[in-house]
Amino acid sequence: MLKQLKSLTFFLSIVCIGLSLLSCGHKNTEERDQLVFRYNEHSNITSLDPVFARNPQNIWPTNQLFNGLVQLDDSLRVQPDIAHRWEIIDSTNTYRFYLRDDVYFHTNEVFGKTGTRNVVASDFEYSFGRLTDPNVASPGSWVLQTVERYWAENDTTFVIQLKQSFPAFIGLLSMRYCSVVPKEAVEHYGNEFRSHPVGTGPFQFKLWEENVKLVFRKNPLYFERDDEGVQLPYLESVAITFLPDKQSEFLQFAQGKIDFMSGLDNSYKDEILTTTGQLQPQYQATTNLITCPYLNTEYLGFFMETETPEIQSKLLRQAVNYGFDRKKMVTYLRNGMGIPAENGFIPKGLPGFISIQGYDFNPEKAKSLIAQYKLESGDEMPEIIIGTNSQYLDICEYIQRELEKIGISVTVDVMPPSTLRQMKSSGELDVFRASWVADYPDAENYLSLFYSPNFAPHGPNYMHYKNEVLDSLYQKSLSITRIDERKWLYSKMDSIIIEDAPVVPLFYDMAIRFVNKKVSGLGINPQNFLFLKHVKKSSN
Repeated sequence: MLKQLKSLTFFLSIVCIGLSLLSCGHKNTEERDQLVFRYNEHSNITSLDPVFARNPQNIWPTNQLFNGLVQLDDSLRVQPDIAHRWEIIDSTNTYRFYLRDDVYFHTNEVFGKTGTRNVVASDFEYSFGRLTDPNVASPGSWVLQTVERYWAENDTTFVIQLKQSFPAFIGLLSMRYCSVVPKEAVEHYGNEFRSHPVGTGPFQFKLWEENVKLVFRKNPLYFERDDEGVQLPYLESVAITFLPDKQSEFLQFAQGKIDFMSGLDNSYKDEILTTTGQLQPQYQATTNLITCPYLNTEYLGFFMETETPEIQSKLLRQAVNYGFDRKKMVTYLRNGMGIPAENGFIPKGLPGFISIQGYDFNPEKAKSLIAQYKLESGDEMPEIIIGTNSQYLDICEYIQRELEKIGISVTVDVMPPSTLRQMKSSGELDVFRASWVADYPDAENYLSLFYSPNFAPHGPNYMHYKNEVLDSLYQKSLSITRIDERKWLYSKMDSIIIEDAPVVPLFYDMAIRFVNKKVSGLGINPQNFLFLKHVKKSSN
C-alpha cells in the first residue's frame, strides 16, 4: 500500500510539473505575442530599398526601417526627424538643416568591428545623389527636380538650394524616397540592398522569405523617445505575412492572427460594417474602427483632346456631374466609408483646405443641360464609354444606371488595371475611372493634374486639360511661401476646374483601419501611412 501511495505521489508530482511547464509555456507565448505586431500585405513587396518606396506596400515596411531629415505627424504637420531644426532663406531658396549627432545606423557587418556608426551630413549627400542617379532609376527622382544643388557644410549641417521657390518642398522631404542610407551597405550589397536594408529606423531587418513572411526586430540604438523619456519602439518585432486575397486577410483578422487591417473590400464590407459605417455587433468587443479623411480623390476623367462631341461639350460634362447622387453612392456602395465629392477636386484633410461649391445631385439641371446640348449639336442620342477595372465596376454601373435615367447612354468597359493605366496615359479612353493619392500634403499636388505642361504621359494631366488662367494662377502659387496666402489661389483654381468639368469628382476617400483592441498607439493619418514606433499590445 505504501508503495502504491509513493507511486501515486510521484505520478501527481510529474503531472503538476507538466502542467506548470505548460502554464509557463503558455504565459511565455502570450508575453511574446504582445511584443509582436502582425499584419498582412496582400500585394507583393518588391523592395525594401527606400528609393523604390513608390506604393503603400513598399512604403509601409520602409517606414519602420528608415528616417529622413523631417517627418509628418498625424495632422500632416512637418516635424523634426534626423534634422532637429532647420531654417529657410527665401531670398536664395536655401534650406539649411541641423542634424542630431545621436542617430546611428543599424548594426551590420559592413561597419567592421564597431558594428555601426553615427549619421553625418555627407550621408544625406550620398543618399540624394543615389536618388537622382539614372543608373539607379528610382521612381522618386522627381522629388528633387526643383533642387539646384545640395551639400554637407559639416558633419551636422546639410544644405539644399532650389532652382526656384517651391513652398511644398519641405513636405516632399518627408517622403520615404528621401531616407538616409549608408554608402558602405549599398556598395557592399549592391542590387541586393533591396533585401538587405540598413537604415536608422525604430526596427531593423531580420528575415525576408519573399511572398511568405517578413520579420523586423527592435532597433536597440533608436534615437527617439516618448514624452516620458522612454526609448522607442515599445514592440520587440514586426511580422508581415503575404496572403494574396483580402477575404483570407479578413479571416486572419477575425481569428486574431493579425492585429489590424487597412481599407474596406467588397468581400467583407457587409460582414464587418453596417450600412451606416458602424461595426457590426459581433465585432464591437474585439475591434476598434479608426477612420479619417484620406488624401485620395476618386474621379472620372474626360480626355479633352478627343474628337467625340459628347466629351468636347462642357454642357454634357456638367450634366454628367449633376446626374447622379454621390451621397447615395457612398452610403450603399461604400457603407458610408467616404465623403461625397461635392466640394471640388481637392479633398478634405489637407492643410489649408477651403471647401468650394462643387456638383450636387440635380437631375432637372442635368436634363436641362442635355436638352441644350442636343439643340446645339443635333445629337439626339448622346452616349459615353467609361473605362474601368473590376474593383470599381459597381460604382461605374451605378453611374451608368443613373445617367441613363436622364438621357445619356453609358457603356462600361472593364479591363485589367495595367491596361487601364496604359490606355489612360496614352489618351485612348474618352472617359476613365481614376484616383489621385497625394504624394505630399499640399493642394498643389492635386492642381498639378490640371496644369497644361503636365500632359500625360510626361505628367499627371491625363485629361490633357488646358486653361490659361489656371496655368497662370498655378505658376503664381509656386512663389508664395505661406499656406494661408496660397490657399486662396488654390480655391480659385479648384473653382475653375469645377466650372470647366474636365473631371467628375466621385468621392473623397477615407482611411479605414480595423484594429484589434489589444493594440494601442497605432493612430491614423490622411496619407494612411503605417508607423509602428508608438504601438503597444496588451495581453487582454
